[in-house]
Amino acid sequence: MLIHALCWIHAERVLAKLLGFNEPQREALASVRSELWAIYDALKAYKEAPEALTAAAIEARFDTLCATRTGYASLDQALKRMRRNREELLRVLQRPELPLHNNLSESDIRDYVKKRKISGSTRSASGRRCRDTFASLKKTCRKNQLSFWQYLQDRVFGWHRIAPLAQWIFEATPTGANLPVHGP
Repeated sequence: MLIHALCWIHAERVLAKLLGFNEPQREALASVRSELWAIYDALKAYKEAPEALTAAAIEARFDTLCATRTGYASLDQALKRMRRNREELLRVLQRPELPLHNNLSESDIRDYVKKRKISGSTRSASGRRCRDTFASLKKTCRKNQLSFWQYLQDRVFGWHRIAPLAQWIFEATPTGANLPVHGP
């Protein structure tokens, strides 16, 4: 089962887009953003040393922040939205191994997005599958300090001197012993 948590960076972007039209609104926005980042820092510390009392304090702090009414309608709406997403934003309190943001995942697809913007998309479903497969292989090789070119040569020429990527991933994963292994 996939355990889903929301990205704190994306949650804060809603606040970052707000400007505030007068000084009280700007002050309220700065105060809310400051408290949000303080909660984020507390969550990072919690991940390192999870404790039930700390989790309860973080939850209370989050609830207090989301219950805040500033009089700045857009900011109050953003806080209501964060309260609706409470479970997913605070999921790390039950599962400290989960990341607080997905910036690493986004950087994984950045090459693909840049290429798509420059050259447009593929002409067929087959072309899309090929592009996606090669992009995935390239990123996986790069993450495991393997030469993508050497890996391709190894597979194309049938040398099989380089271990399958699944094996590299399995061995590189700290909890690799708990991952299922498919194939021979």
